[in-house]
Amino acid sequence: MQTYEELVSQCGGDILSSPGMRSSIFYLQHGKVSVYDHSFSVAVMCLKLAHKIKLKTDETVLVRGALLHDYYLYDWHVSDRSHKWHGFTHPKKALQNAKRDFRVGEIEENMILCHMFPLTLSLPKYRESVILCVADKICAIQEITEDRKEKIKGRYRQ
Repeated sequence: MQTYEELVSQCGGDILSSPGMRSSIFYLQHGKVSVYDHSFSVAVMCLKLAHKIKLKTDETVLVRGALLHDYYLYDWHVSDRSHKWHGFTHPKKALQNAKRDFRVGEIEENMILCHMFPLTLSLPKYRESVILCVADKICAIQEITEDRKEKIKGRYRQ
């Protein structure tokens, strides 16, 4: 049986090896986690959730939408007016870039646009979209929590 990681690589290998996605290795998402690693983790989490709750999904669409959900291709930590409202605006930028670089179907489009719900008002219309919303929040919390734990440990070591 394939691991979740192997399934992500199989369904989204072209995305993972693309120049745009490879550039996201250099952009931080949460704490010390790159956008690339975050996107990969979210795709794995999407598969785990779908399997755990035995929800029928199109796994290829689920993986591809998850990999592209943060495909905005800039460092939002850099002080720039265009990044000021990143949390609200990056889904549209990610979709624009994804459509430019890949074939994006209706479900992936909804996944990318609504992954920040309820921060943004785009509603999840598909099972895959709902799973992505949940998986993204789980991974973000894990990444932020891990980074904070490391910072707290570092204070006590000094």
